[in-house]
Amino acid sequence: MRHFLSLEGLQLKDTWLTIGTFDGVHRGHQEIVRKLAAGAHSTESQAAVFTFFPHPALVLGKRRDPFYLTTPDERAVLLGKLGADIVITFPFNLQTASTSAYDFMALLKQHLGLHHLIVGYDFALGKDRQGDVPTLQKIGVELGYTVEAMPPFKIEGEAVSSSRIRSALAAGDMELAALLLGRPFQVSGKVVTGDGRGQTIGIPTANLSLWAERAIPRAGVYVCQAVVNGKVWGAVTNVGFRPTFESQPVPPRVETHLLDFITEIYGQEISLNFLSRLRDEQRFPNVEALAAQIQRDIAQARQFLEKIEFGSD
Repeated sequence: MRHFLSLEGLQLKDTWLTIGTFDGVHRGHQEIVRKLAAGAHSTESQAAVFTFFPHPALVLGKRRDPFYLTTPDERAVLLGKLGADIVITFPFNLQTASTSAYDFMALLKQHLGLHHLIVGYDFALGKDRQGDVPTLQKIGVELGYTVEAMPPFKIEGEAVSSSRIRSALAAGDMELAALLLGRPFQVSGKVVTGDGRGQTIGIPTANLSLWAERAIPRAGVYVCQAVVNGKVWGAVTNVGFRPTFESQPVPPRVETHLLDFITEIYGQEISLNFLSRLRDEQRFPNVEALAAQIQRDIAQARQFLEKIEFGSD
């Protein structure tokens, strides 16, 4: 997979293309990209995914809170694993938003040699979202490409969407998030120095420095799998504001205790797969009470992880 950040210098031919934000690369996205790759490769063509950053909703002022499910690089890697040969992360700005659907498709035809376009059933692009599927089909007759619209991919009777996954995160429902994503929700970050309190009570934690614009689960305690240098470890992770220690509002933190792990990992990048929520974050009267609860969390997490490992119900 090749990842480009603009169309400059790209002169492709007979490309099969899909367009969208693809945040999270959820199961609905996966259906589209797999179909795209299979069709393109069956005709010895290239499968290209055209996506945007920043998210149009942020640029247009429709959202303000951090809400990305994946970074642009993570998204490109996931798309490549699904069979995309080329991923283009195009800068979305007010100029992009004001471009007509016709002019935008002409640009893609010029640089990508667009032959066949596959999009979701509700897709639209261009100024005021005027480029819906029927409009894109009409433009395609003139520019020389065909359009295929895929039906919604539904789970439990409702279309899978990035917004639905964000709602699951806001509720702390990691099982639903994983069902919609087709994999556990994951965050990655560098381990940074904390205040050392975990070490003093015999429960050391790794504090993660995360991308400020990434969505994170609702405050609480979670059972996770941590990926460190390619190896997977069980983990108990706290997301939140540490009310036992903080008396003033602070930004949310993600700190994790890796089970049976003793290696120093400051400065390293690790990933956390969120599997299930154990409890709400709460304030304790003292450090001893907090430590006792964390030990109960660890015991509960071990039981959960054992069920996964041995496949029991």
